[in-house]
Amino acid sequence: MKVILGISGSIAAYKSAFLTRLLVKQGHEVQVLMTEAAATFIAPLTLSTLSKRPVYSDVRSETGWNNHVDLGLWADVLLIAPASANTLAKLANGLCDNILSAVYLSARCPVYVAPAMDVDMWHHPATQSNIRRLQEHGVRVIPVGHGELASGLVGDGRMAEPEDILAFVDQSMRQGVSHLRLSGKKALVTAGPTHEALDPVRFIGNYSSGKMGIAVAEALARQGAEVTLVLGPTHLRPVLPQIKVVPVQSAQQMYEACSREFEHSDITILAAAVADYKPKDFSTVKIKKKDDDLSLPLAKIVDIAATLGQQKKPGQLLIGFALETNDAEQHAQAKMERKNFDFIVLNSLQDKGAGFGHETNKITIFHRNGSKKTFDLKSKTAVAEDIVAEIFLPHSSQ
Repeated sequence: MKVILGISGSIAAYKSAFLTRLLVKQGHEVQVLMTEAAATFIAPLTLSTLSKRPVYSDVRSETGWNNHVDLGLWADVLLIAPASANTLAKLANGLCDNILSAVYLSARCPVYVAPAMDVDMWHHPATQSNIRRLQEHGVRVIPVGHGELASGLVGDGRMAEPEDILAFVDQSMRQGVSHLRLSGKKALVTAGPTHEALDPVRFIGNYSSGKMGIAVAEALARQGAEVTLVLGPTHLRPVLPQIKVVPVQSAQQMYEACSREFEHSDITILAAAVADYKPKDFSTVKIKKKDDDLSLPLAKIVDIAATLGQQKKPGQLLIGFALETNDAEQHAQAKMERKNFDFIVLNSLQDKGAGFGHETNKITIFHRNGSKKTFDLKSKTAVAEDIVAEIFLPHSSQ
């Protein structure tokens, strides 16, 4: 494999020499990246000699531009060992001030981190929050060891030994997608708003950003599903390259895209905020302002969810969303029955931090058997994982 070994500032950086040697001995190509702080613990020359490649510590060097995008695309694995508390915080929050964090944000390969820090730093709520966020983003965290630390204290926080790190990565990579829960399954997801054209410059739409649906598509893909994402007009895109994106503008286009994919889908999750009505008449020229009021006759749009619900075959799973402002539970349960959903995800605009535009969401899931599960306010990535986890419950139709 092509392995990028990222080294951050920690006394455990001395172990990276052994790790580099083991990787090369196994036949891997190793490109070492170091933060500025890492170079105070171990000399780049040592790692360059062992890896037989130049070590990069900046996006610029005397040999020219070190392209972080090309590096991110080149790698089969990005392994950061040791990963200091500072580096974990940067990665978890998308900060990009060195070559290591830049390559992390550009990488399309599996990412592993081997944390290394003192016991109180490791157990601090801020560090644990960053660890959870990285895991939500799909980063594999190699467990820390317990023992004597550089401070003289004894506890958790030691970086795993090089042999254990390689064993962890090797086992994880060998498992691949064949051992994931949705391996071999096809999934269809809708996300984002729809724009219903009024004239060449105006449309009727809504405030949906597509974040929730994209997070659901990524959660399905991380479980091995082959995902097609029908995505309404939004600048956002999934970060996982294996997700097939079908961009659409209008509800009719979304319906046509879903109709092509639905028959072959094992799981369909309808997270898009689709318009119910569109302008009855489209003006081919810009509508000019008038002195009196303007009336816009509206025509009903095809109901994508209801149509797919009627077409659903045994063994197919159909999941819907309900965004409500009042009588939320009653409306959600009625919609589930009306559209023939297997379960429905309710979020209410009455809940602070939920709904359109937020990075978080608060949901309640209702199943056809009458069961109900309410979740706390979480990041949309975490919410998506909760939704996908429901697919495997015994009372689902899976």
